[in-house]
Amino acid sequence: MMKKLLLLGGICSMLPATAFAQHQGHEMHDMHGMKNMDSMAEKDATEGDKTSKGDTPHAGHAMPAPQAAIAKAPPAPAPTEPKTPIPVLTDADRAAAFPQLSASHSHDMPMVTMVNIDRLEGWDDDGKLGLNWELNSWTGGDINRLWIRSSGEREGGKTSGNVELLYGRAKGAWWDIVGGIRQDFGPADQDQTWAALGIQGLAPYMFELSATAYVSTTGQFMAKAEAEYDLLLTNRLILQPVVEMTAYGKNDGARGQGSGLSSFETGARLRYRITRSIAPYVGFSYERALGNSADYRHLEGHNVSDSRIVFGINSWF
Repeated sequence: MMKKLLLLGGICSMLPATAFAQHQGHEMHDMHGMKNMDSMAEKDATEGDKTSKGDTPHAGHAMPAPQAAIAKAPPAPAPTEPKTPIPVLTDADRAAAFPQLSASHSHDMPMVTMVNIDRLEGWDDDGKLGLNWELNSWTGGDINRLWIRSSGEREGGKTSGNVELLYGRAKGAWWDIVGGIRQDFGPADQDQTWAALGIQGLAPYMFELSATAYVSTTGQFMAKAEAEYDLLLTNRLILQPVVEMTAYGKNDGARGQGSGLSSFETGARLRYRITRSIAPYVGFSYERALGNSADYRHLEGHNVSDSRIVFGINSWF
């Protein structure tokens, strides 16, 4: 009996120690877990710091910076001097480019002749066929030339026109001063002889101009101006507008010449260049008498104005 009591007392004394030990073990386990958690948090914080400082698993490999963060280098200044400098122009260079021409190099040495049939055209006026011509020809060199100019028409079996024989001298690259005589022909009362002085050439923007003043043997004064322009629609198709005006100094009823602006003529001709020297054309022409000249025409029973469709050929050789 005594042994049983001693055994029971020993068991009872061991129970609190076992419970305490188990409790201590649980507390130690909990503290160890908390320590592990604190260590993990500290590790995470340390890794975050390292990451923010650039210590990543790929440390040593520089990460590419954003494009906006790259500073653009300023462009290199343009060179102020060409790679191959152009030498300064000297008087010797000018003399070599524009030598003084001697007599053996005169522009007038070669003699050249050209005939330009500006208009050779016909029309049908209420069954009456008509013919009109205008030509310019010259022979000589670049400076001095002998000019022959002629214009006129034939209608109703009657022919009237004029011929001019002129000496021309170049004044500059584009203009000629001309002077000479002019002879009108036709019906007996239309014949008249004139002294002529004028200018002709190529104005800026490629306008062909001609202006001539005349004084007749009877004391009549006449001025005539003409302008034309070649508008290239294609390399072969050319439109040529023309304007012509005539004025007289005094009235001459026998010849139908009224003082002041006497007549105005305009038109346009469309020609096709078959070759460089042959070009047929079709066009429109309008003419009107003005002032006292219109009154003379009206008294003679002629129309004051006239319009016609023309067809012809332009040529030179």
